[in-house]
Amino acid sequence: MLTIVALDHVVFRVRDVPTMLRFYDEVLGAKLERTLDEYGLYQLRIGNALIDLVDVNGKLGREGGAPPGKDGRNVDHVCLQVLPWDGEAILMHLAAHRIADARISTRYGAQGFGPSVYIADPEGNTIELKGPPDQPQPSG
Repeated sequence: MLTIVALDHVVFRVRDVPTMLRFYDEVLGAKLERTLDEYGLYQLRIGNALIDLVDVNGKLGREGGAPPGKDGRNVDHVCLQVLPWDGEAILMHLAAHRIADARISTRYGAQGFGPSVYIADPEGNTIELKGPPDQPQPSG
C-alpha cells in the first residue's frame, strides 16, 4: 500500500518559456528556484511544491514528442510525494499490480534530491512517486 501525502510537482511542456515564466511569476507568485539550461528545464517554487516548465525545443522537451496542441500534450508528468518511503516495498507493491519494470532513481523535487520512481497509468499518463529528500535542506 502507498501513502500519498502531497503533490510534489507537476511538469508542463511549453513553447514560449519567457511568457510562461512571467505568467507564473506575475500572476501566481511562483519564484524561479532552479534552471537547468542543458535540459531546457525551469523549476518554480509555489508553496511547498514545484511547477516545472520544460521547453519543448530543449533536450527533455523533445523527448515528449510534438509540442502542445492538437497532436501533442502539455503535461509531461505529475509527481506524488510518498511517505513513508520504503523503496523495496514500493517496487514489490508495483510488481503485484503488474508494473514490473519500475526503477528507483535519485531526482530533484520540491523537497530536494531523493528517491523516485516513474510509472504510467492505464491511459499512459506518467506518474512519478517521490520519496523524502536524501539530506535535510537548509532553511531560509
